[in-house]
Amino acid sequence: MNIGIPKSTADEELRVAVVPETAQRMKKLGLGVVVESGAGVAAGFSDDAYSQVGATVVSSAGDVFGQADAIAMVHAPTDKSFESLRESQMLFTVLKPLTEHDLVKRLAEAGVTALAMDLMPRISRAQKMDVLSSMSTISGYKGVLLAASELTKMFPMMMTAAGTITPAKVLVLGAGVAGLQAIATAKRLGAVVEAFDVRPAVKEQVESLGARFVEVAAEDTDAEDAGGYAKEMSEDYKRKQGELVNKHAKESDIVISTALIPGRKAPILISAETVRGMKPGAVIMDLAAEGGGNCELTRLGERVVENGVVILGPNNLPSTVPFHASQMYSRNIGAFLQDLTKEGTITLNPEDECVTGTVITQGREIVHARVREMMGLPPLVAAEGSPA
Repeated sequence: MNIGIPKSTADEELRVAVVPETAQRMKKLGLGVVVESGAGVAAGFSDDAYSQVGATVVSSAGDVFGQADAIAMVHAPTDKSFESLRESQMLFTVLKPLTEHDLVKRLAEAGVTALAMDLMPRISRAQKMDVLSSMSTISGYKGVLLAASELTKMFPMMMTAAGTITPAKVLVLGAGVAGLQAIATAKRLGAVVEAFDVRPAVKEQVESLGARFVEVAAEDTDAEDAGGYAKEMSEDYKRKQGELVNKHAKESDIVISTALIPGRKAPILISAETVRGMKPGAVIMDLAAEGGGNCELTRLGERVVENGVVILGPNNLPSTVPFHASQMYSRNIGAFLQDLTKEGTITLNPEDECVTGTVITQGREIVHARVREMMGLPPLVAAEGSPA
C-alpha cells in the first residue's frame, strides 16, 4: 500500500504530515511513500531528502492522490483536495469532527475512510500517537516567547549597577500539555509563575516545574472526563473561579490561557472587566483563541489593545515552528501506522481502541459514536449476530 503526502493547501500552513525520517520507517514496514514535490520545503525538508530514503517524489497533488491508498495530511482537505479523494481511500489528518459536521458529512458522502488524529484516545499506549499533545507542547512554548516579546519588561530578576530588576509575574490558566510547557518555558526565562486549573490532580505537576498552584476549593464532582480533559464546571464554581482569576490576573504581567473543552466553545476565564483592571503594558496570550478564546476580548489572529493591555489570539502557532512541529506530527502518524500495518497492509481492527476512537467515516457512514451523538444522529445498529 502507498501512503500519499500532498503539499498543504491550507492558508499559511508550513508543516508537512510526514518527514523523511518517518518516510524511511514506513518503507521498512513495507509501505510505499509518494510525496508531492515541495511538500516539505517550507518546513525544511527537501525533495532530495525524501528521495534518499526511498520515497517517490511526484510533480502534483493529483499524482499523489492517484497513486496512494492512504493520505496523510496536517489539515482537513480543502475543496481542491476533495476533488482528488477516492472512495475507500484512507485519510489520516486533524479533522475537528466534534464541531466540523459539514466536513464529516462530506467525507462520508465521498466514501472516504477518515481517521481523526485529534481524537486519539488518551491512553498510555497511545501517547506516542497523540497529535494534540505534540502540537500543544509547541503552542505552550511559542506562546510564552511571543508574549515575552510584547512585554515592556524582562522576565528574569537581574542584579545590575543600576539596581535590582524584579522578575516578571506570569499566570498560566490551564495546566494541560500547553499550560505545563508554558510554565516550564516561563520558568526557564526567569519569571515567577503561578498556574490555575480546575483539576486538583495537576497540582503536583505544576509544583514540580517550580510554579505555585492556585485553586478554587474543589467540588464534589470530578473535574476531569474519561479522556483526561477538564470538564465544564458548575455556575457556583465558575463564579469563584472568576473571582480568583480576576485577583491574580491583576497582579500579573503576563497571562497565558490554554483552557479548552473538546467539542465545546472555550470557557471565558478572563472577562473584559478583568482586562481593564490589569496593569498597563500587561499581555494576555490566549492559546484557546482557535476554540473561541478564554478572554472575552480575544479576536482570532489579531492583536487587540484594551486599556493598555495587549491581547493576542494566535492562529496555528505550531506552523510557526514548522520543522519540529512537522517532525513531532510525523512521528505520531508513523507510530499509529506501525500499529496498523502488517506485511505492508494497513488493517483497521475494530477491537483496537485507537481505531474505534479515531475512525469517523467508513463505508459512506459516519461510524464514530460520539460524533454521531454530537450531530444528533441515532446510534448505528449493529449487524445481526454482532454485539450492539
